[in-house]
Amino acid sequence: MSEDTLFAAGSLGEDFTFNDRVAEVFDDMLNRSVPHYRSVIGGMAQLLARRSQDRTTIYDLGCSTGTTLLELSRQLPADRFYYVGIDNAPAMLEKARKKSAGFNKGSVISFLEDDITTCPLPDAAAIICNYTMQFLRPMTRRAFVRRIYEALPENGLFFLSEKTISHATKLNRDFIDIYHQFKRQQGYSELEIAAKREALENVLIPFSLEENKALLMDAGFREVEPYFTWFNFTSFVAVKRNATL
Repeated sequence: MSEDTLFAAGSLGEDFTFNDRVAEVFDDMLNRSVPHYRSVIGGMAQLLARRSQDRTTIYDLGCSTGTTLLELSRQLPADRFYYVGIDNAPAMLEKARKKSAGFNKGSVISFLEDDITTCPLPDAAAIICNYTMQFLRPMTRRAFVRRIYEALPENGLFFLSEKTISHATKLNRDFIDIYHQFKRQQGYSELEIAAKREALENVLIPFSLEENKALLMDAGFREVEPYFTWFNFTSFVAVKRNATL
């Protein structure tokens, strides 16, 4: 795993994109930038084990280097599920395929290059979107979530993890400060923290916990609950239920 020194010299002079340079250090960036990421996946695995049928397909939209699917395939019984990761960044997918091959998961995990807002999702039993929707333009998110709802069967699961904001202004500042302290504890310098925040400013646009939950409910999901929250990070599980039940 290559160390993330992408912003060690300060600003890159451009907005953040998932290019070759990011793909090379992404796994380290993920581990050091997303608090309790393994706990989020662990909670997901427990819910999937309880609520999904065997031999069904789980999709990860915006799968990046495949960490989530690889970890789920490790935590869940062998060959219980098929896993499909979809991303539009070739460099990310190349790394995901190499990792999958290295762990001999090629028979149960596949990766596809496609647009997550339009790609087909056949036979989906569960769909994951981890820290990805926040990069979609806000005006497109309602249609995106609705499409996921329509792709799922009755009792299908949608897992959504997002960086969130609080509309309580002072608390929101506290949450951001605590997050920056977490990043300092992971070895990032003040320069790196500031430079990455600048690069993401016009690219990552977070909603609040309440706004994300409203999106899910408006799309048709009848059961929506956060299953993991850490200051300005929230993971939801949404269950598709028939409106007549």
